[in-house]
Amino acid sequence: MKKTRLNYLSLLLIVLVLASCGGLKKMKKLAGEVQYTVTPSPLEMHADSVSVSISGKYPAKYFNKKATLEITPVIKYATGEKAFPDVKIVQGEKVKDNNSIVNFAGGSFSYTSKVPYNEGMRISDLEIRIVGKMKKKEVPFDPMPIAKGVIATPGLVQINPKSIIGKDNFQRITKEVVSAELMYALQQSSVSGTNANKADVKRLKELVAEVQKNERLELTGVSINGGASWDGNKEEINAPLADKRAKSASDYINNFLKKLEKAKESGFVTSNSVAEDWAGFERDLKNSDIQDKEIILGVLNMHADLEVREAELKKLASVYDELRKKILPKQRRSVVNYNLDHIGYSDEEISAIFDLRPDSLKVEELLYAATLTKDNDRKLKIYKSFTDIYPTDWRGPNNVGAVYVDMNKVSDAKAAFEDARKIDDNNKIVINNLGVVALLEGDVKTAEELFTSASGAGDQVNYNMGIVYIKKADYEAAVGSFGSNCSFNSALAVLLNGDADGAVKKVDCADNKEDAAMYYLKAVAGARKADSDLMFNSLRAAIGKDATWNGKAKTDMEFFKFFGDDTFKSIVK
Repeated sequence: MKKTRLNYLSLLLIVLVLASCGGLKKMKKLAGEVQYTVTPSPLEMHADSVSVSISGKYPAKYFNKKATLEITPVIKYATGEKAFPDVKIVQGEKVKDNNSIVNFAGGSFSYTSKVPYNEGMRISDLEIRIVGKMKKKEVPFDPMPIAKGVIATPGLVQINPKSIIGKDNFQRITKEVVSAELMYALQQSSVSGTNANKADVKRLKELVAEVQKNERLELTGVSINGGASWDGNKEEINAPLADKRAKSASDYINNFLKKLEKAKESGFVTSNSVAEDWAGFERDLKNSDIQDKEIILGVLNMHADLEVREAELKKLASVYDELRKKILPKQRRSVVNYNLDHIGYSDEEISAIFDLRPDSLKVEELLYAATLTKDNDRKLKIYKSFTDIYPTDWRGPNNVGAVYVDMNKVSDAKAAFEDARKIDDNNKIVINNLGVVALLEGDVKTAEELFTSASGAGDQVNYNMGIVYIKKADYEAAVGSFGSNCSFNSALAVLLNGDADGAVKKVDCADNKEDAAMYYLKAVAGARKADSDLMFNSLRAAIGKDATWNGKAKTDMEFFKFFGDDTFKSIVK
């Protein structure tokens, strides 16, 4: 009897074990009845990662009450695979664990995770890998593909941040006005002989001789303003007197200009007159040592009417007497202005002088010299010379760094920009340029911090921030940052923000719209718009200009729906 009982218990244990394994095996066999929804599908790369959301729905009577399933999504591609880091665990209603419960009557689960992206994932399968567990038994299910491929369009972003050059302030022609005053006696309009001995008048005469000898000095015109003091009847005395003084001054100055051929041109000498030179009066008063000048200035500010003003000043007897002696005589004058152009070196001369004696060039001339060549080696030589000759000017090392950026010598650029920052720590141009280096080094976080600090330094900063926003997958912010800029990256941002038509417009307004990359982006826009003509024609143009886009297109899930199309296959063959 005892032996029979033992046999019965063993048989029962075997049945229970077989039953438990049979439950998992049944779930494995019917795994195809589970419905999976993947969002997005195909998967998409954003911010250098591939995110996935999966929802699973189990039919009634599928999920064993005592079973547990460990679910791992895996991206499988030609050269490897990558499992998502989070394992989703679901359990039957009788399992005493803390996982998501699926009832025997049916249920569901949701899953969200992400993995770093790599290029191999473009053509790939998203698989669900499941291990079923019941007590101490484990049954691996067959891998189940639930989505195909990864769209990696954000990866097309061109990491080409813009550095900013410290601009020169070179002006080939600098202007100068040299003035002199011809003085007159009370009520007189003839230029007295005493004027000839005045230093400023002598200077006018000397300048004419200098202009004739010096090809870098040009007299471009002469303006004369005749004036009268206000202590007289404006209409009857002062206005005619001012006109006569302007005329006499013109005649006097024309004697200086006789030998100057250009002075014979119409309009070279212009004259004007001011019947009552109140502006000159106020200026001379402020520069005087008259004790009561604040009182007089108060009268000027109080009365806008010139006749009232004159009357009020004359009421101040002692003050008026001092004005007649010290200030009003200065208003009886004609002011002569020589308009001079100082002509600097030509471009050719500046380049030649740099080659011979760079230290003989002025600061702005030397900095300007670098703009006269497109050769980065020569630019570098000029900016390094500038740095040696003018070591306290931040523009030298900054511009050295900008050239290194163009030459793709990032570490050298970084060292130069750091030198520039030592000279001017808060310079926004330099800070932007350090952000350029950070972005080229792949440090998006530091680049963003630096570009934010450099805000206002120029449109280049906004462009650079646009790249950062694409890398962060903030496409709306990228569109705003690029603004009206027309470039590959601005078009890409618009496309990624959901506006395929706008992306095409951005390409078409770019200066380099004929580049292969531009046509490729239009092809992607065409695919998203389901505009096969735009897609095929643009893709054909892109590959025709640069065959490397052929390989890209073959693995680009943007064109997945066209992979079997004969026209597509003929283009990417």
